[in-house]
Amino acid sequence: MTTPPEITALRSALSLVYRGNALAIDLLLTCFIARGHALVEDIPGVGKTTLARALAAATGGTFKRLQCTPDLMPADVTGVSIYDERERSFRFHPGPVFTDVLLADELNRTPPRTQAALLEALSESQVTVDGEARPLAPTFFCVATQNPLDHVGTYPLPDSQRDRFLLSFRLGYPEAAEELTLYERDGASHDLDSLHPVLDAAALRRLRAQAQVVRLEGSLRRYLLDMIRATRSAKGLLQGVSFWVGLGL
Repeated sequence: MTTPPEITALRSALSLVYRGNALAIDLLLTCFIARGHALVEDIPGVGKTTLARALAAATGGTFKRLQCTPDLMPADVTGVSIYDERERSFRFHPGPVFTDVLLADELNRTPPRTQAALLEALSESQVTVDGEARPLAPTFFCVATQNPLDHVGTYPLPDSQRDRFLLSFRLGYPEAAEELTLYERDGASHDLDSLHPVLDAAALRRLRAQAQVVRLEGSLRRYLLDMIRATRSAKGLLQGVSFWVGLGL
């Protein structure tokens, strides 16, 4: 099977900006096209923000960054209704989740209550504020980053939160030649500013529709199920894989 030209163009565009592990680009695109969300677990300064911004620029989508801090409140994520004196009514001010690509940076530095504000957005592509469900963008995609748990000021993500991410992976350090290129070009800001969309909304919908019709051959599906069920009785594991997590394998 040949790679669709749209994916080749996306991969090439991202590699011009993100100089790290090429596998990370493929994993991010896989997650994006499969309508999932990605959790990147790594130390600060390895290109997590650059990779997310490059994806937004290459797909022509809007990008917002949510810097997670210990004092971040749920309303800072979803938005809040504020009373307008002139109109004598409440006006909703949308939070950063109302975008195409959201970078939730250092998600495990914010308290569990605020982490939970993302649960509905990640699983149902909507948020409920003041009892009203508000849909997110059809192409809403979240790239969340997490610092190692031994760093000061981190809160472990609960299983219910981690379950909302289709893929979790690390970036690692770039190769020496790529890192030297970053030094020579004074980072990736210039490349990012000159990056133009290589995919329009129609092409993105077509790619995601094609991903939805991919089917597994019966023997492979049974093999995956045997693997999933084996985790539930393995003595070396605290908890086996659930049905819905298994579907994301």
